[in-house]
Amino acid sequence: MHPPPDGLPTYRILTGVDDAAFCKRVSEAIALGYKLYGSPSATFNGHSVIVAQAIIWPAIESSIAQS
Repeated sequence: MHPPPDGLPTYRILTGVDDAAFCKRVSEAIALGYKLYGSPSATFNGHSVIVAQAIIWPAIESSIAQS
């Protein structure tokens, strides 16, 4: 499989305020070919809910330890 486009890394963690813009960023990464990795995470910073989602490029899937 080819590498991620535009020199993007094979493993990324997307973070941001839990809003439509964050969901769009995750959706765009999936459309590029990334896969979700693990469960999303959320915290509250006193003002907003902040979320995080790890994503991986499918080419590295076989090198990830399974629990």
